[in-house]
Amino acid sequence: MAILKHRAGKLVIEQTRDFAVVRAMLARGALTTDGIEWPAACYLIAYFGDDAVGVIGVEPKVDAALIRSLYVDESMRRRGIGAALIMAARKAAHTRGARHLYCFSAAPGQLFERHGFAMVPFADVIAALPGVPQVEFFRTHPADFAREIAYHLDISADGVIER
Repeated sequence: MAILKHRAGKLVIEQTRDFAVVRAMLARGALTTDGIEWPAACYLIAYFGDDAVGVIGVEPKVDAALIRSLYVDESMRRRGIGAALIMAARKAAHTRGARHLYCFSAAPGQLFERHGFAMVPFADVIAALPGVPQVEFFRTHPADFAREIAYHLDISADGVIER
């Protein structure tokens, strides 16, 4: 596995199992850390130089995956880091066999919509991803669940070469 070099002024996105870094990033965004150690989960950290400035998680299940916990430091927003994290999560989900990608957002998800996601009923996410930690968190915390909007993106054609 190649290790990407961090350079001043350059954005690098790396997969990590360093839950201390993930937990610290999520804490900065006041996001839940419940279930982050789930073995199937994948976390990606965005570094700007040597500084961790963003995080996103992917929780896969058979042919679907859930993006969870997208966070970019306030001072680094509007620089394309969130978009880069979404694209990296999409690739990570696809390489894990996902054909459908879902996410929740507490705010209207213009960022997700710009990347092709469409709003769907919560029941669709729950049916596609039973047992996934973030889905189970919302099932057991209905007050938190009520503030969320569910989104879906069909990624089944990712990687397909059309001639």
